[in-house]
Amino acid sequence: MEVIARMSGGAARHVIELHQLRNSEEFDHRVYTGHVEADESDLMRLRSAAVPVHRVPGLGRSIRPTDDCRALTHLIKAMREFRPHVVHTRTAKAGALGRVAARLSGVGPARVHTFHGHLLYGYFSGPKRRLYVQAERFLASMSDRLETVGFQVRDDLLKAGIGRPEQYVVIPPGIRLDPVPDRETARDLLDLPRDVPVVAFVGRLTQVKRPDRLIATAEAVLRRIPDCRFVVCGGGELSQEVEQGVAPFPHAFHLLGWRRDVETVYSAADVVLLTSDNEGTPLTLIEAGMAGRPTVSTRVGSVAEVVRHGETGLLTACDASELAEQTVRLLSDRVLACRMGESARRWTLSSFGAERLVADTEALYRSLSEERQDCRAHS
Repeated sequence: MEVIARMSGGAARHVIELHQLRNSEEFDHRVYTGHVEADESDLMRLRSAAVPVHRVPGLGRSIRPTDDCRALTHLIKAMREFRPHVVHTRTAKAGALGRVAARLSGVGPARVHTFHGHLLYGYFSGPKRRLYVQAERFLASMSDRLETVGFQVRDDLLKAGIGRPEQYVVIPPGIRLDPVPDRETARDLLDLPRDVPVVAFVGRLTQVKRPDRLIATAEAVLRRIPDCRFVVCGGGELSQEVEQGVAPFPHAFHLLGWRRDVETVYSAADVVLLTSDNEGTPLTLIEAGMAGRPTVSTRVGSVAEVVRHGETGLLTACDASELAEQTVRLLSDRVLACRMGESARRWTLSSFGAERLVADTEALYRSLSEERQDCRAHS
């Protein structure tokens, strides 16, 4: 039983891959989720994914006590009816409600929670951060396994006192990318000139992704490469602020909103840029690599486990001037950019395939089942 707050973002990509590629003869995999909000991408719609889902009233991104209680009650009832061997939760809110429901249901499933990132940095400060840490410590005590998408994410959580080392398992992301069009076709589809440098940003326009830093980086790049174009693929609560921020550069920015064909965006670009304050193991950078594009990114979270600095891309501090400097470096050296792009393609295709993700996850489920059987045999 997979519980996720909404089918949006990287966590939803994992759920889709697991459902579509799983061994259906061995695993009855059911997905329980809430509704995607207006400013988010609906992966089910964008990817035309044929994944049947069980809708949970009240489950979603926002925290509302009445809705949360309704979702908790619904999950407890669903668990008692389905009687899963494993309850696997993703995202913070679903992780809390799903694990509490598993405890209260009386069914006794193994409980797994996946951290696709964490909220330790870039989200809260002071009392809110302490409350988050205390809540996750309590929820970890109700978990059989804590899965993370990267080693740095695991180490950050352990440093905060969340869980015990033996509870953790690291399973890197695994995805598939649709066929990538050639560069000229991609630029024609996006109405971009064929003969200018293009930088792409793909992701949510939300505070932790720092779209303000993206704009500051672009301004610095444009001072040195005036004909450069910046393609922004995504949406979010800061969409209006981004539109206002790029207004002085009407010809330099192309705001695409959410698109299904992200492979077209990567193919049209010379460099893919990520400006976040915090990340897990970002799928954007894996996709960019699979499309053969080098990246420039802040060195946060488990980014360095995707981008090999100096080999598949360039990593920087959380500083717009440094991001701009490295972006200009790649835009000015076509040979270097192509070499890094090809290295990125080889690395990501060999390390972050969807089949590997499914195999690792199924192995985790089997190990939990065996542990439960051993416990019953010795009880």
